[in-house]
Parts: sequence; structure tokens; C-alpha cells
Amino acid sequence: MEESEKGNAKRRDDIYSKSLRAGNRTYFFDVKSTKSEELYLTITESKRRFNNDNGKFFYEKHKLFLYPEDFASFKEFFEETLEKIYEMNDGKEIIPREELEAQRKEDDESHDDDDKDSSSSNFSDVNFDDLGSEDKAKD
Repeated sequence: MEESEKGNAKRRDDIYSKSLRAGNRTYFFDVKSTKSEELYLTITESKRRFNNDNGKFFYEKHKLFLYPEDFASFKEFFEETLEKIYEMNDGKEIIPREELEAQRKEDDESHDDDDKDSSSSNFSDVNFDDLGSEDKAKD
């Protein structure tokens, strides 16, 4: 009977979940319910890390719990902070991650092409026949 009660508690606890992949991080936005059926939000940042000691990957997680009485203030402060970032960025629009990654990929490809071009032009044209003729002249 305890297992079914735990199962019901689990289902009651997890109400809604959404995840956002952001480079090497994933953010999870989870709406949960307390025993008294009050809703709250958890925001979890998860990063994949490598443990050099045992040679295995693990996930480092950081959680933020946000309760209903703080939603309005949190939203207000978050929006104010984003506006301040835009203002401090001289009004330049922040590039979405997808565009930024596409730009980086394009830059990497153009640098690879430049490297190929420059590496082939760094070599001198040497005629080894000339080396042998100097040796004969010394003899």
C-alpha cells in the first residue's frame, strides 16, 4: 500500500515540465505541487562534466526553487535585469543561440579554408637538382 501512495504522491508532485538546451547546459522548468496542492517552480541547470578520477561523465546540477508569493517580484526583477543588459550593451540586440552557433560554424569553416590556402602558400619551391650541382662543383 505504501508503494501506491508514493506513486500517487509522485504523480501529484510533477505537474508540468519543459526543458531548454543551451549549448553544453540544459535548463529544466518544472512545476510541482506541495502536499497542500500549492504550485511552485523549480529551475534546474544541468551541465555534463567529466570526472578525471574515474574517467566517467556525470551531471552537475543546480536548482532554484521559486514559490508563488515570489513569482511577481521575480518576474519584475528578471525583466528589469534583462532591460539593463540591453541598455549596457548599447542597445545592440542580443543574437539568439541558434544564429550565434551558425555564425561560429561559418567562421570556423572559413578559417579552415584560409588555413588550407595559407599552408600551401607557405612552402618554397626548392629544386633539389640544384643542391647536387653545388656538391659536384666543390669536388
